[in-house]
Amino acid sequence: MTEVIPMPAAGPVHDRLQRALRDLRISVTDRCNFRCTYCMPREVFGRDWQFLPRADLLSFEETTRLVRLLTGLGVSKVRITGGEPLLRRDLPDLIAQLAAIDALDDLTLTTNGALLARHAEALKAAGLNRLTVSLDALDETVFQRMSDVKLPVARVLEGIEAAAAAGLAPIKINMVVRRGVNDHEILPMVRRFRGSGHILRFIEYMDVGETNGWCLDEVVTAGEILALIEAEHPLEPLAAQYGGEVARRYRFADGGGEIGIISSVTQPFCGGCTRARIAADGRLYTCLFASDGLDLREPLRSGAGDDALLALLGGRWRSRDDRYSELRAAGGASTGKVEMSRVGG
Repeated sequence: MTEVIPMPAAGPVHDRLQRALRDLRISVTDRCNFRCTYCMPREVFGRDWQFLPRADLLSFEETTRLVRLLTGLGVSKVRITGGEPLLRRDLPDLIAQLAAIDALDDLTLTTNGALLARHAEALKAAGLNRLTVSLDALDETVFQRMSDVKLPVARVLEGIEAAAAAGLAPIKINMVVRRGVNDHEILPMVRRFRGSGHILRFIEYMDVGETNGWCLDEVVTAGEILALIEAEHPLEPLAAQYGGEVARRYRFADGGGEIGIISSVTQPFCGGCTRARIAADGRLYTCLFASDGLDLREPLRSGAGDDALLALLGGRWRSRDDRYSELRAAGGASTGKVEMSRVGG
């Protein structure tokens, strides 16, 4: 029987805009086996790119300690990300350690799906609740153009089915939509996953990091996506399942399932953001578009006690005033943003 780790004594924290801390994303590696053009373009992340050495990554024990402390400040949901998290050796060991933290209500993972078929059962056995798969097209040519790897899309679809068979459901499938690149794949994706029990989500193309060549003209808006789908399949809005939920949810009127639309560009949701991120090197970021992070690795490895770490974590959240997407919409967003491959999506 797995030992249950109690939540430390602390208390919920709120930032300067009165947003609570509830969600945590943990990047376990900055490496990826894809070179998606909107995240890790090959012309930047090529053979000469210097990834983090193994010694600079947080150990599973260090990560688990931080999560245990953060549950004392209000975190109840953890998502494992990368890079591609399934590239991290022995990842089920970390899942098992995190699953033993009693205060966590939800333990999830985001993957590109290429390695999922071989790992799905072990992830479920370790205690993973569910997962999200990134899939930007079903057409082979479009899929390989966006991922920039010679991998058949069937490999990802096999991973999705293996995860479903292992009990990691409902599976969310995320599609980043880029005008002129894969927007014509919206309806084929709907037709493929409608009625499957999986939840398809469409994400507006965002200006994450500094290397993806983002242009507003390439954003297919949430309104356009919704109108396109509704013309073929009538939809009904659904209420949010929890505070801070980023996707606007809809169900097919005929009972064919659910979709979601994440509209960070045209309909910013900064006001309800309850999410923090820990990069693979142990830096804490309070926004996907942040330019700097708080170094947690150094105090972890220099012997800082729980109280000192709680003071660091709580102090950083209390001083938080991030609202990048709102500022972008007003024309005042900053530059110098951390790359998404460091902190996850």
